[in-house]
Amino acid sequence: MTSHLSSNGSNGTAAHSTQTFAIRALPKSNTFTSNLPPDDLYPTPQSSHSAERQKLGPRLVKSAAYTYVRPDPFPKSELIGVSKAALHDLAIDPASVETDDFKDTVSGRGIITLNPGTEPKDDDIYPWAQCYGGYQFGSWAGQLGDGRAISLFEATNPSTNARYELQLKGAGKTPYSRFADGRAVLRSSIREFIVSEALHALKIPTTRALSLTVAPEARVRRETVEPGAIVARFAQSWLRLGTFDLARSRGDRALVRKLADYAALHIFGGWDQLPGASKSKEDADVLSSAPGLPKDQHEGSAEHQQNRYARLYRHVACLNARMVASWQAYAFTNGVLNTDNTSIMGLSIDFGPFAFLDNFDPNYTPNHDDHSNRYAYKNQPSIIWWNLVRLGEALGELIGAGDRVDDPEFVEKGVREDFAPELIKRAETLIDATGEEYRGVFMAEYKRLMTLRLGLKTSTEGDFKELYSELLDTLEALELDFNHTFRRLSSLTIAQIESEEQRKEMAGLFFHHEGLSPLAGDEQAARTRIANWLSKYRERVVGDWGAKSTAEEERLIGMKAVNPKFIPRSWVLDEIIERVEKKGEREVLERVMEMALNPFAESWGGDAAEEERWCGDVPRYQRAMQCSCSS
Repeated sequence: MTSHLSSNGSNGTAAHSTQTFAIRALPKSNTFTSNLPPDDLYPTPQSSHSAERQKLGPRLVKSAAYTYVRPDPFPKSELIGVSKAALHDLAIDPASVETDDFKDTVSGRGIITLNPGTEPKDDDIYPWAQCYGGYQFGSWAGQLGDGRAISLFEATNPSTNARYELQLKGAGKTPYSRFADGRAVLRSSIREFIVSEALHALKIPTTRALSLTVAPEARVRRETVEPGAIVARFAQSWLRLGTFDLARSRGDRALVRKLADYAALHIFGGWDQLPGASKSKEDADVLSSAPGLPKDQHEGSAEHQQNRYARLYRHVACLNARMVASWQAYAFTNGVLNTDNTSIMGLSIDFGPFAFLDNFDPNYTPNHDDHSNRYAYKNQPSIIWWNLVRLGEALGELIGAGDRVDDPEFVEKGVREDFAPELIKRAETLIDATGEEYRGVFMAEYKRLMTLRLGLKTSTEGDFKELYSELLDTLEALELDFNHTFRRLSSLTIAQIESEEQRKEMAGLFFHHEGLSPLAGDEQAARTRIANWLSKYRERVVGDWGAKSTAEEERLIGMKAVNPKFIPRSWVLDEIIERVEKKGEREVLERVMEMALNPFAESWGGDAAEEERWCGDVPRYQRAMQCSCSS
């Protein structure tokens, strides 16, 4: 254990004294497995540990939240990447990364328990895989679960008191692998390792990645035969909406309640930390303006009565609203927004065919199997709400019960026939009202982020139409790059766009290096359109900051602090994968991670030409790339 000055470069926080530990010495817990029901076949760590590894494979598991199952490591593996930001946030001593203990833990070769002996005790910390279901592409898919993910333990950072669940992805079969092999390939693992930390650096809510381990001699079959890999990843919780979906689909009322209680008490810190009955300090409470919901009914009437489970539902909805607002503001597209890929905490999770938009195209989906564009960029807010309605249905009985939710008869026997109409009406009303709140929180957060990205101090009523919508319409019509536009705008002074002639000249700043696409039309018309927007933008900047040049430096510095120079584009990730997998390069992964963790910097101290190329125009024939769910 050591104590030293450390700083989190990804967030730009000031250096402060942080106590760090070797991975074995991290303060650990087993809150998840201690508070939720295990698989009946392997109810204790010892029962799973003593079973033959192949017997821990796919099968149907009922009335359980998880199964104890140990990793099945690759015979040979190599640690090739570690996130410095993750080490900091987990309180792991960077000097311990080269130890066998660290490498064995993140590759699945070693299991850390509290018991110094070889056999785990029944109340020990022991690896597990979570049981859940989900709606995939709008259809019920049944039992899914952690088919290739195995959680090792929970670790608490003493400096922040944040508890994280450390998990290996690609560590072998579990009862939830179905017909799959429980493995991950290097290609998809590189993508998840980089984007997890990149999103965190952009302050987008996300699960995290600690390390990347490759098994170069392993042969894992996907579209082709590929090398295997394991990502050690972490989150404050891996609980998903699909966890509740599965219990509800089986009519397991007791498990739904246990999951809800666990979420409130052990993920969100207690019932008193959730939004209040009618107003919340953290969540934009728009219930009072929801259609058909008079103010005096929110608190008093039976129809609108909110018990603690309704408040839990509202909280989950608000967290997801903020997450998807940040996706839209930074043009991140998840690609597979099934309910099993939607976090109870509102975290970006389970990265498959994801991408940041290149040219702005609201209909873009990175998933080449999404033929209906269900998960396209423009649909993400409505799809997340669709998923949350499924959660509302799973919690509906608890939400609708109102003040009877703890009555012994209701708890033990369920809903009486004469009470059902009232319960259903209340649940439906509260789900609808939460939908209004979701929309309000989403819009408030989206406007906040777009205001920051445009370098404005305030948000006015006309900004959404005159600035946000008009800018996006222009980017789409002229096939211009979304994130490059904001970064380039971050260097534009009001003096440079004072006259119409200047604005038309500066419009070229936003063009691709090869010029406009043939589909974008006449160049002069394009310059005029951009100039018209710049005129409105200049007026708003002057209104917020004044016309004096003394404020320019502050405004532009602020804009560059929220508009990244580097984001991990699909074409960059493909190059990294090629160089690591085919050419055996290792240092390139460290260089791109340095950029991902510090996306707002001007340079990163590496190969300057390489950095500028990765930050520059996307090659014409590598824009809007798509990939499969195995990516």
